Amino acid sequence: MRLFKQLLAVFAALLVIGAILMTFAYDVIKIDWLVFMELQSSYDDQEQPLPVPARSVPVEGVAYLPGMGEPENPVPADETSIARGAELYQIHCAMCHGAGGKGDGTVAAFLVKKKPADLTSEAVQVKSDGSMFLTITNGIWNPNNTLFPEKQFSGQMPPLNENLSVRERWDVVNYLRTIAASE
Repeated sequence: MRLFKQLLAVFAALLVIGAILMTFAYDVIKIDWLVFMELQSSYDDQEQPLPVPARSVPVEGVAYLPGMGEPENPVPADETSIARGAELYQIHCAMCHGAGGKGDGTVAAFLVKKKPADLTSEAVQVKSDGSMFLTITNGIWNPNNTLFPEKQFSGQMPPLNENLSVRERWDVVNYLRTIAASE
């Protein structure tokens, strides 16, 4: 019986020592566990995602139909829409285009190849609401980048259709109409 207790004490001590060693060896000995997230497809930043399935409609409804011309602005440019657009502009656009829309945001200094557009300029303000909406939705492509087709947005404006809902994009368009008048 005494031998059994001594043997049990030795095994318990070895178990404690082994547990301590395993705790400290956790970062040294890496065991690669199978994770199902590694098996599914994923996309890098700004990588072109798969096309939308044919005949599918977004949850928010149809924003515009390709090949049918520019969409019409369904959101009236009232105080609520302009205020919401100003807030969204400060969150999503001001970092590049600047608080006043002059293209002098904090990120603009780091953009060497293509500077952000001056949104108060006549060239931008003469565009239709639908054209501005499509630019915000789809971004500005760089079709000349054939060497790295997955990097077609480098140095250009990325699409904001995943960041802003359809209504929010129209609110930003309504705000952009007032930005030149406030100069």
